[in-house]
Amino acid sequence: MAKLINIGFGNMVNTDKIVSIISSDSAPAKRLIQRGKEQENLIDATQGRRTKSVIFTENHTIILSALQPETLSGRFNGNVAEVFDDAKE
Repeated sequence: MAKLINIGFGNMVNTDKIVSIISSDSAPAKRLIQRGKEQENLIDATQGRRTKSVIFTENHTIILSALQPETLSGRFNGNVAEVFDDAKE
């Protein structure tokens, strides 16, 4: 059964498809985001906020989130207390 995690603002991602979650601060992450835009396989789920996390899926889709990687990791690992904590970030 597929599990979904909230990546912010009511947007959900299937946890079975996630390969990695990284911070968007590094130069390689920024290059991968630009490449995703060029190849049209990027989903921006930030609602206009600053990108803090980059999620890579097994089908090479790149998803941008305004939540910290640590927050997403907590949700991925089942920390229910963080599920409705979007207002802080």
